[in-house]
Amino acid sequence: MYVLGFFIKGEQEKLGTTQDGKPQETGTFPAHKESDHNQDERKDDNSHSIKSSEQIVSGLSVQNSKTVHLCGTCGKKFNTTKNLNRHMKIHTGEKPHSCSTCGKRFRRKSHLTRHMQIHTGEKSHSCSTCGKRFNRKEHLKMHLECHAGEKRYSCSTCGKRYNVKSSLKTHIRIHTGEKPHYCTTCGKSFGQKGQLNSHMRIHTSEKPYFCSICGERFNIVTNLKIHMQVHKGEKPHSCSTCGKRFSRKSHLTRHIQIHTGEKPHYCTTCGKSFGQKGQLNSHMQIHTSAKPYSCSICGERFDVVTNLKMHMQIHKGEKPHSCSTCGKTFSRKSHLTRHIQIHTGEKSHSCSTCGKRFNRKENLKMHMEYHTGEKRFSCTTSRKRFTLKTYLNEHARIHTGEKPHSCSTCGKRFTLKAYLNEHMRIHTGEKPHSCDTCGKSFTQKGQLNRHVRIHTGEKPHCCSTCGKKFCSSVQLKMHIGNHATC
Repeated sequence: MYVLGFFIKGEQEKLGTTQDGKPQETGTFPAHKESDHNQDERKDDNSHSIKSSEQIVSGLSVQNSKTVHLCGTCGKKFNTTKNLNRHMKIHTGEKPHSCSTCGKRFRRKSHLTRHMQIHTGEKSHSCSTCGKRFNRKEHLKMHLECHAGEKRYSCSTCGKRYNVKSSLKTHIRIHTGEKPHYCTTCGKSFGQKGQLNSHMRIHTSEKPYFCSICGERFNIVTNLKIHMQVHKGEKPHSCSTCGKRFSRKSHLTRHIQIHTGEKPHYCTTCGKSFGQKGQLNSHMQIHTSAKPYSCSICGERFDVVTNLKMHMQIHKGEKPHSCSTCGKTFSRKSHLTRHIQIHTGEKSHSCSTCGKRFNRKENLKMHMEYHTGEKRFSCTTSRKRFTLKTYLNEHARIHTGEKPHSCSTCGKRFTLKAYLNEHMRIHTGEKPHSCDTCGKSFTQKGQLNRHVRIHTGEKPHCCSTCGKKFCSSVQLKMHIGNHATC
């Protein structure tokens, strides 16, 4: 009996209890109080005493299995020390597990293992019905609900049904407006953890998903899937009005608004409406002056991530868009489209007042300002007024001496991008402007206009002293110099 009593006492000390079954004062707490043992019911039979003692030890073991471990930082409770230690890494920020491929770090080894499947492409979980494969077991479970057709979870607000409870929880945030996941870099909030993870890759520039055909990398797997349709030539989404086909459903939805004229997104500041939410978000930054996206190479900041991506092509020297007529390459598809109009002569934008046509919408907008005569933008230095803010910004460089556009060949700098483009033709030898009468080509549109006057006989520049007319302002200036010397 003495040996057995010593054993029970030893087990009590290990489990953090006293002889009467009460817990010692430690960092862990029992889940519930154990009922008192009736000490008066002991019997003299040794075998019965041993059996009774074994029940006590067993009871202590059960008590220990339900011990609660309390987090000293946030008060969250855990049933094992292992779970508590793993939880504490959230507060300490410790991420001991590192990916050998991209260097990304994780708190849990299981998270690292799951992450590695992005690089290896491993999908070990297969659907027995359709054969589709998944890299996570929970994704397979959610997928199987699609075959079952069962949607057990219903939204109490709109009645929409879901086959997974987590999908319902995510949906409910649309009604509540809750966005519990915050970006620690820029403060933007999101309704889903996955959206935050995708957003964080904007700041880290991480692109874990890559195309096996051309090697292009993407920050989210959805963009990779959409990109793969380019190689396959798939355009599954068709416009019912004009028949035009699209690789993305979002592109079709956006296209349909051309036919309907719908612009459902309104700016609460100035009332301007937009067809796309992204256009509204970009517009709002005009009012807030926010430029959250910065170039990691030169530090230039941008209001939309698309502009940052296009800007990065300057540093990389990428010009993926090529003109099929002259072979000139461009970093942006919109620049190629605009360039092609030089060859086709297309001018799709027409002034409703005078009928003058333009190949660019922004040129038409600038032209319309001439009819209204309004000059809303004023220079604070010279008080000169302009119809467009672009003109004011360009004018301000006269005072500041800023020349932000630099020639990559000879280093010469220019105040305007247009001047740089014209200058580059000296190096490339490009002469995109040709005369319809004699076929002679020129690097600048102004040179072509002056040349055409040889054929037309037009002389718009007149000497105020003698009335003699000239084809160009340069000829007039030389002529005026003759009067000065007389």
